[in-house]
Amino acid sequence: MRRFRGEAENKVDTKGRVSIPAPFRRVLEEGDPDWNAGVGINPNFVIVYGRRNNNCLEGYSLKSMNDVDDLVSRLPRYSKEREILERLLNSQSIYAQVDENGRIVLPPKLRELVGIKSSAMFVGMGDKFQVWKPEFYQEDMKLIDKRLTENNFEEELYAFLDYKDDESKKI
Repeated sequence: MRRFRGEAENKVDTKGRVSIPAPFRRVLEEGDPDWNAGVGINPNFVIVYGRRNNNCLEGYSLKSMNDVDDLVSRLPRYSKEREILERLLNSQSIYAQVDENGRIVLPPKLRELVGIKSSAMFVGMGDKFQVWKPEFYQEDMKLIDKRLTENNFEEELYAFLDYKDDESKKI
């Protein structure tokens, strides 16, 4: 299965319409069991906006969102953690559909929440993608760059991938 990869900055019109990068659309199509180009059914997906301290929106294919829902459902049914995650992921998310021109409409509430006005930065994150105000994304990347250069953290981070099955080696 394809994954969301890369970055793309696209213009947002006054109605909140923005083009999703073509490679991202392919991932959304693969992740929507109802998608059918031959019948003119456009892919659906989920936009999550309930993450705190996150200046971006997160887009999930229907399959990826189902995977997240499955992880949450493994928590004890009446645990506070499960209830909070269910609320954040379900009540603070919306279904969206790619239109025939490869665009989506970002509602005013979501644009205001993350500061998007005339352009949006799409950022691939593997099983999800993020949508940022470009300036906020650049600021966040500077913070990441700073953290990676401190105490050789970048080398530690990549080394972490070598220890995926060894709990004692995790960061």
